Amino acid sequence: MTDSTDSVENRSEIVFLYDAVDANPNGNPLSGSNRPRIDPQTQQAIVTDVRLKRYLRDQLDDDGHGVYIRNVQNESGYQSTRVDLLEDRLKDIDLDDYDRDDEEDAERLREDVFGEFLDESADVRYFGATMSVDTKDGYEDLLPDHFTGPVQFSPGKSMHAVNENEEYDSLTSVIATQGEKEQGGFDLDDHRIQYGLIRFHGLVDEHGAQDTKLTAADVRRLDTLCWRALKNQTVSRSKVGQEPRLYCRVEYADESYHLGGLDKDLALDPEESKSEDELRNIRDLTLAVDDFVERIDGASDRIDRIRVAASDVLDVSYDGETGGPDVLYGALRDAVGEASVDEIDVYGEHTETLPAASDE
Repeated sequence: MTDSTDSVENRSEIVFLYDAVDANPNGNPLSGSNRPRIDPQTQQAIVTDVRLKRYLRDQLDDDGHGVYIRNVQNESGYQSTRVDLLEDRLKDIDLDDYDRDDEEDAERLREDVFGEFLDESADVRYFGATMSVDTKDGYEDLLPDHFTGPVQFSPGKSMHAVNENEEYDSLTSVIATQGEKEQGGFDLDDHRIQYGLIRFHGLVDEHGAQDTKLTAADVRRLDTLCWRALKNQTVSRSKVGQEPRLYCRVEYADESYHLGGLDKDLALDPEESKSEDELRNIRDLTLAVDDFVERIDGASDRIDRIRVAASDVLDVSYDGETGGPDVLYGALRDAVGEASVDEIDVYGEHTETLPAASDE
């Protein structure tokens, strides 16, 4: 089971940027043709927090962590219900080991079900869940009505106006029939944006972490999980073309404190970036981090650690200097001290967060 001593002591604030090239980062099924979600006033692309969490859940599942909210089939080949999923999480609980008429035994059962469910449901520890199910064994009576997730992301938006790529509006696909091998065509709506650099803001609440047994190790897992989820879970036809560009988690030293809105302190450098209409890939822009670093510098005595990873092709400008990720790393070290900034080795560190590694 999860080591309860590995508790989350303080709050973390997350800034996560990824981009989309000729992709549909989050379609809107209510549009009738699953068009990209775009703010009608600002023309910024919108990605819901639900979409991001789906990537993270799928990556947790692929990594072998227990995931409660997932798309799986039961033994009969039908879509598993919440009842199926809950009972699967609690399959190691033997109800015959408890006397529910005994007060102490009943309390031990509640504690065991609560602990087992959260130990086997990494996604609930992060994001919470609603427990509106009825099981034959009455498990739902041993769990709260809902878990409030301590890790929350605001809906993401592109840092600039985007354009739909009109050449994808009506693709003609040529197929061969099995009978006469004749060529046939059909129109296919396929709406994508030309380019978007999408910005997310997240928060890890240390008080909510106690309710779902989120641990410090779980929080550290986010430092590689977000990056890898965008690499590995965006391989479907409309999602391919998305890449992580910047992840930064600021871990604060003071309980119940965070700066807030750090994502809004990042901007496209107007002197070094192409116009919004000309943006087509990450090499067409430079990220200005002056305001971002300035706010962190102003709160340096309240910051315990900064964990950061940036794409090698991301250009950054700070205090008149333009370069690669080292410009950002250096500015952060100047702000909070050399020892307080960790460059995340995504593929070197993630193996330490896998179930086999944590069980050793």
